[in-house]
Amino acid sequence: MAEAITTDLPPELSDIELRLGRRVSELRTARGYTQDRLASETGFTKGYLSKIENSKIIPPIGTLIKIAQALHTDLAELLGTETAERSDAICIVRSWERESVVHGEEAFGYDYVALANKRRHKHMEPFIMVFPNEMAHEMRFDHEGEEFLFVTDGKVEFSFMIDGREQQWILSAGDSLYFDSNIPHRGRSIKGESKALVVIFRPPDQADDAPKRPPHTIFGS
Repeated sequence: MAEAITTDLPPELSDIELRLGRRVSELRTARGYTQDRLASETGFTKGYLSKIENSKIIPPIGTLIKIAQALHTDLAELLGTETAERSDAICIVRSWERESVVHGEEAFGYDYVALANKRRHKHMEPFIMVFPNEMAHEMRFDHEGEEFLFVTDGKVEFSFMIDGREQQWILSAGDSLYFDSNIPHRGRSIKGESKALVVIFRPPDQADDAPKRPPHTIFGS
């Protein structure tokens, strides 16, 4: 299966990126999964997962979501972010408490800032996403769930592969998009950088211990 294309690691990594590989390895071991089993569950190769666990590569957010789903967890636990102080029922993240999940400009094009990084065991993953003007690689993402996108700044070209054909839409500030995440998709800014609020919903059977659906892949071209 096709996998996300990555480049050499950027010179400066965030704290989350530095501990990401270790967290993936720790959670995989805690679940009693071998790398072979995790590879089978996600559709990625054992070699690719080994590079992630050894911090040789920083994967895109779509890859992290699939790994989290396979390990019956969410991105907050996978990334080892701080949890809410009192209750998991209510999560308040102040503007200064936001965490950049992945700096993706050099590796795969997108930057993500988590908006609910202190809450774990959630079914939604909200982000602020920054679209670059030029994509580092021609790749598409797909994963289980549904996705909502609201453009806050700039203008975004969003494209999908539907029945083997590419379909594109131009979204301006104030426009929104809701789609099934298992449709291969990607987006880029028309001019300069554009920003959007993105909410990824994971089906309950993916977030809990219920049987999982067949894995999906990330397509590179």
